[in-house]
Amino acid sequence: MDAMQITRFGHAAVLVEAADTRVLIDPGMFSLSEVFELEDLDAIVVTHQHPDHIDGQRAPALLERNPGAVLISDPHSATSLGFGDWQPNADGLDTHIKGVTVCGVGAEHAVILPMIPRVANIGVLLAAEGEPTLFHPGDSYEHAPPGVDILALPVSAPWAKVSETIDFITRVAPKTLFPIHDCTISEVGYGVYWQQIVGFGGVDDSRRLGQADSIVV
Repeated sequence: MDAMQITRFGHAAVLVEAADTRVLIDPGMFSLSEVFELEDLDAIVVTHQHPDHIDGQRAPALLERNPGAVLISDPHSATSLGFGDWQPNADGLDTHIKGVTVCGVGAEHAVILPMIPRVANIGVLLAAEGEPTLFHPGDSYEHAPPGVDILALPVSAPWAKVSETIDFITRVAPKTLFPIHDCTISEVGYGVYWQQIVGFGGVDDSRRLGQADSIVV
């Protein structure tokens, strides 16, 4: 199996480099400014329309820097974003970007409150010949696709609690995981979440990446 390089750019933003292909997922308002300066991207993926996953103010400049990038998003964002030519993603839909296949997973955002309407949320499974498979679920613990090597794990959200986080990890059963969706956690309190993930998630290779860290798996 070849190596996949993964770089965090704050909160839910992740750059995946595999099979000579560069795919950026969820450049939102909590993302580091550096993510909006990236170039030579082959695809930009948005799992759902919430601003912490797509920054409507800064993302247009990112698209201008990457005019050849394929733009993939959940169907709600595809019709509501006022910039870019987004193609709608869907559960089970494969989109081939050079050497990488981007497969849609799921349909709806997790429930925040019963009175708040659920928006579309399409997680993504990234796979390439001879390389590990990465799953970025967006904002949902509902689906656990088979064959996940690397899990981008949402750690903290208004819709999540730790018992659900651990259940999600055990259902996905990845070889490696790293945190995303964690800008709502204070630095002093982060260890409370991570202790539960390491202690009860059952994944030996659990890597506590910071907001700007990279790994090669």
